[in-house]
Amino acid sequence: MELEQARSLLDAERAQVQQLLADLGTARTDDHEAERDASYPAQPLAQQGVDDAVAAGLRDRLAALDRALQRVDDSSYGRSIRSGVPIPDERLEADPAAELTVQEAADNQATDR
Repeated sequence: MELEQARSLLDAERAQVQQLLADLGTARTDDHEAERDASYPAQPLAQQGVDDAVAAGLRDRLAALDRALQRVDDSSYGRSIRSGVPIPDERLEADPAAELTVQEAADNQATDR
């Protein structure tokens, strides 16, 4: 994948993730105001846990996108951070922030279990 195409994909997804984080923050503010009227006090706590998990996932994705942009800047984008093996364009198109080949990612998941 060409570096400029990669940067374009990464920048677009980064903007989307930032917007989702901003929207989540706005929704949380609205939820806190609605909590005052809630008849089930545990419901806001459960929703807060879900929101926290979603926000953490979005922050993780943002960090992965930033790492990928750094790889674009240093011209190492498109290669596995573990082995240096080229990552196929199809994988990078599906996940522009991919850091590992499909096999390496599968091996990671198998070891994490």
